[in-house]
Amino acid sequence: MTGTVRLIAEPLTSKAFAPFGDVLAAPEEFGRAYFDEGLRTTRATAWPSLSVAHVRPLASLPLEAKVMERHEFSSQSFVPLDVSRWLVVVAPSSADGGPDASRAVAFLVGPGQGVTYHANTWHHPLTILDRPGRFAVVMWRDGTRTDEEFRTLAAPFTVELGN
Repeated sequence: MTGTVRLIAEPLTSKAFAPFGDVLAAPEEFGRAYFDEGLRTTRATAWPSLSVAHVRPLASLPLEAKVMERHEFSSQSFVPLDVSRWLVVVAPSSADGGPDASRAVAFLVGPGQGVTYHANTWHHPLTILDRPGRFAVVMWRDGTRTDEEFRTLAAPFTVELGN
């Protein structure tokens, strides 16, 4: 991995993640927090889709990111049901429309946090640390290839945990 860009995952905060989406967390006080504003699609034929995923943990660190995905026209949310720590890796689009890996950012997410990716946000596939995890996943689908897009990175990068 010589010459590979190395990212250090920092704790997930709403402010740092704002360009890419919303951080989902229960309120400190009893009650509800609504996150409706982040749930969007621009396709009139798309329907909301709720699924539950059971994901294997990453075998070892560092993560070598080789591929990223996006949902160009719709948001996508991950709500933890049973998970320890997990990684969120995002990147803005490059001039050619693919992910700009040179400007990628990595976040370490705790068990009580979820995320909603804005439409058209490049992100690494779900990456779980420590033990298997379960998530509710909310997205918009219309059954076409535009539901999701995957791109292999020209130059993989690594993600390590911060101190």
